[in-house]
Amino acid sequence: MKAENAIEVNNITKMFKVYLDKGHTMKEKLLFRRRRAYEERKVLDGISFTVKRGEAIGLIGHNGCGKSTTLKLLTRIMYPDSGTITMRGRVSSLIELGAGFHPDMSGRENIYINASIFGLTKPEIDKRIDRIIEFSELEEFIENPVRTYSSGMYMRLAFSVAINVDADILLIDEILAVGDASFQAKCFNKLREIKAKGTTIVIVSHSLNQIEQICERSYWIDRGKIRLMGPPQSVHPEYMDYMGLKEQAHKEKMKKAKQEASGEEDAPETKQPARQIVEITKTGLFDGQGKERASLKCGEAVDLVIEYRANQAEVEEALLGLLFFRNDGVVCYGTNTQRERMENLQLKQQGRIVCHIDKLNLVAGEYWLDVAIRKLDMMPYSYVKEAVRFQMYSDVDEVGVARLDHTWEID
Repeated sequence: MKAENAIEVNNITKMFKVYLDKGHTMKEKLLFRRRRAYEERKVLDGISFTVKRGEAIGLIGHNGCGKSTTLKLLTRIMYPDSGTITMRGRVSSLIELGAGFHPDMSGRENIYINASIFGLTKPEIDKRIDRIIEFSELEEFIENPVRTYSSGMYMRLAFSVAINVDADILLIDEILAVGDASFQAKCFNKLREIKAKGTTIVIVSHSLNQIEQICERSYWIDRGKIRLMGPPQSVHPEYMDYMGLKEQAHKEKMKKAKQEASGEEDAPETKQPARQIVEITKTGLFDGQGKERASLKCGEAVDLVIEYRANQAEVEEALLGLLFFRNDGVVCYGTNTQRERMENLQLKQQGRIVCHIDKLNLVAGEYWLDVAIRKLDMMPYSYVKEAVRFQMYSDVDEVGVARLDHTWEID
């Protein structure tokens, strides 16, 4: 193991047996042997990475990709089928909420039990216990049985113990999703503090913003393999784009399956007269490199591309309109070419229209976009509901719908 590394993971694999209908009692196992049939699933397939001392990394990926399994292998809750994991130093982990707590014991008693699991002696815990209780903000409840605690109080106590054992390596699995906003901010500040002191941190989280605030690198795990690694700012857009396109494909698949099950023909995508004078054939959002995107960073430049077919002989005085919606149906913004003094679009038999957006200043969230080609009297030639669904992400905390470009000046 290299001296500068705190963690070395080398080509690990992990298989799980998935029973189709497993018998639980001895009688069921003897009488219903077919229930013992199972299939083997490879959750991790040759994962390798290293983490330097004092470095923080994030593991991201969709549910079932293997990221939490990787963390459990690092904690030695389970062991790999092949490959090696080498770790240097004391390890502290937050894998499951309240793991190791005894419900009938008080918070104070559970601090001693939990800290001893991390390898601290009683004198060492005695020195830290006031600091642990103070950080948890549970002074008035510390003598109560933890079964009376809320999930947020569990998290406070578990986190307070884990970060005060002076660990060399801290492993966190989604634990920061619990708790109020002020305590989350307090946890982040503490993580930055212990990271500055040289603690190595590995975080598994669906909150990309959390990872971007703490980690130098992100590892995107997909189907048991590392699909991409690098700075969060370069990995996360690729991951968000992949997940957005995957969700769109899933929705289309489910829609088609529903139509086939009901015996319906394909539902029309447009609300327009039976005789199609203009048909919007495709709509997409593209970045500056011409790549179609399903996720975008707040403030990013984007091109909305609309492809169409038209019967030129019957098109007159056309205009194009856009309407942005948040996923809860809130209208975010609407405009049309008439407002931009482009009152009469000259449509070809087949072509495309591009709307250049210098800054898409929607805050983080899920959105959709309606597109319409109309007559000047607002009668529609073609209207596409939810022509594009997309995700916005941001590396800063913002609320509302839109970002306002601004600067601060303090005298």
